[in-house]
Amino acid sequence: MIDRRRFLAGLGATVSLPLSSALADSDRKPPNIVIILVDDMGYSDLGCYGGEIDTPTIDQLAYNGLRFTQFYNTGKCCPTRTCLLTGHYWQTVGRGIKRGVMLPEALKAAGYKTMATGKWHLNGKPWERGFDRYFGHLSGCTHYFKGDKTWYKDGERYEIPEKGFYSTDADTDYALRFIDDHYRKDSDKPFFLYQAYNAPHYPLHAKPEDIKKYRGGRFSKGWDKLREERYERQRAMNLVEDRWELPPRPDYIPAWDSLSKEEQDFEDLRMSVYAGMVDCIDQNVARIMKKLDEHGDVENTLVMFLSDNGGCPFDRNRKGTPGKPDSWWEYGVAWANASNTPFRLYKRSQHEGGTATPCIVHWPAGLRATGEMNDTPAHLIDIFSTCMDVSGCTYHQEHQEEELPPYPGQSLLPAFQRRSIEPHENLFFHYGRHRALISGRWKLVSAYHKEWELYDLEKDRTELHNLASKRPDKVKELDAIYRKWWKETGRGSFKLGKQKGSPPKYRDVPGEV
Repeated sequence: MIDRRRFLAGLGATVSLPLSSALADSDRKPPNIVIILVDDMGYSDLGCYGGEIDTPTIDQLAYNGLRFTQFYNTGKCCPTRTCLLTGHYWQTVGRGIKRGVMLPEALKAAGYKTMATGKWHLNGKPWERGFDRYFGHLSGCTHYFKGDKTWYKDGERYEIPEKGFYSTDADTDYALRFIDDHYRKDSDKPFFLYQAYNAPHYPLHAKPEDIKKYRGGRFSKGWDKLREERYERQRAMNLVEDRWELPPRPDYIPAWDSLSKEEQDFEDLRMSVYAGMVDCIDQNVARIMKKLDEHGDVENTLVMFLSDNGGCPFDRNRKGTPGKPDSWWEYGVAWANASNTPFRLYKRSQHEGGTATPCIVHWPAGLRATGEMNDTPAHLIDIFSTCMDVSGCTYHQEHQEEELPPYPGQSLLPAFQRRSIEPHENLFFHYGRHRALISGRWKLVSAYHKEWELYDLEKDRTELHNLASKRPDKVKELDAIYRKWWKETGRGSFKLGKQKGSPPKYRDVPGEV
């Protein structure tokens, strides 16, 4: 293993700016890079992906930018962050990043000032892994009004104020301070901001005014109608193809009309709190964009908006009234099913509902594919290579730790400039008892260690028609590819067969709530 300091010094020596053809005829400095990562938000929760929650700022970034329609994550929080910040599958560098070089370390060596706010959920500390500034929590989730014991600011413990604290707003408050400080001290340099909101991850906590906006309104029609309406909007905007059927409601989720009035009212509350959390994210993205505008740098800032996995089906913690500071709730499998429209299954699963989420790119100075959608399959592992490309950092494989394989990601810059991307030969997925492989139009997938399922994503991206029994040859071919990758990552062998575990079930609302 090579010495990290030696690596970083070598990397800095290889920088050649500007590299990107988007900047080749310009005297601009390399672009600022802002990655906004939200947590547990489904494919269809944003307006620009078919949702009815008010997200005007994010929608405008999409309509003036580029939307990827087939962008993949890992289906889980920590592995997603690992892939995003290293450019490797998490199986290669270790869950939580146990080895390898992180994106802020590489960009810092290329002359960037680096800052992060929000959720960390990785090994080590942000200030030890290349970030010049950090505010946020190291934990996997946090109380939105009270925080927890893992909050830090620039390496020092941060005490949560007794009043007036809300984590989504606080993350942005410090991001804006960091940006202002950057322009006061280092305005000649580009910056990298990693804005990792905890929202809308459980617990369901939102500000009263954000809950009130949705309460008793658009969600009172229920999850069945909501999913149908989202699907129709997605079809109208050509986000999904007509031939991709909307999967029926799973039998473990009750029909909305079968619930009592009290149960419907409670479920309306749960989704209203969730919507308020998403709405608040949009409000804070607006604050970031306004700050960039104040400094005259919207034009030359690459903004990428992502989610770490699909909607979360968990319904384990049931304390107090959803939304209140003394509560701890999740929004459950039925609303997660709606969030992931038009796909099946949820967070953790490697089916589309768990791993397919929005990816929005906004960059006026370097984006020619304005207002367009791109259906080329892309993955979190591509973000590292993309940032290296647009920053002008010449990043060579030999600078990486010796035992790591070549970077599996590829730059998305050609798509930004309306040029074709060479599709990945294969994309690999694994978390817990869930696995998948995408190879061209084919997807091999297994949930809960069950036998492989096979889908033709071109005809059936909603994964309704399992072709495994009709194409055993293709299953065998793809299974061999997957097992070879699995063995090469040091994971050994595995068996598929009888189901171990089962999808989460909808639980009746407790009578005392």
